[in-house]
Amino acid sequence: MAKTIHCDIVSAKESIFAGAATLVVAHGTLGDVGITPGHAPLLSQLAPGPVRIMSEAGDELVYYVSGGVIEVQPNVVTILADTALRAADMDEAAALEARKHAQEALTNQKSEMDTSVALASLAEAAAQLRTLQAMKNRSGRG
Repeated sequence: MAKTIHCDIVSAKESIFAGAATLVVAHGTLGDVGITPGHAPLLSQLAPGPVRIMSEAGDELVYYVSGGVIEVQPNVVTILADTALRAADMDEAAALEARKHAQEALTNQKSEMDTSVALASLAEAAAQLRTLQAMKNRSGRG
């Protein structure tokens, strides 16, 4: 049996994942962070993007988080996010449409506020598309 660490991914609405993992990789604000059993305690901000979990059975699970916080304790990894989705539940067409609308909003900006909102929307759509691409790459599709 592989050595594991318990992982929880929780959004504002629900718990998305709770289980044993041999590896957790999340997209931190300064780059990706990989967590294995025995990792030193850590508290860090997350950027929008994929969270990959290698299960005890060897399956790789992919989730999307809109940002948030990762906390690592000796036996538990907790990811708290405003939005967390299973990558398999995400809609690629909707993410592409959101990116298109954000790009149009940037083109038609009228104020600094419009620019900030459009850039945030564009970053979110790009992160969702990266998550979907990561899932496709892992499953051998695409």
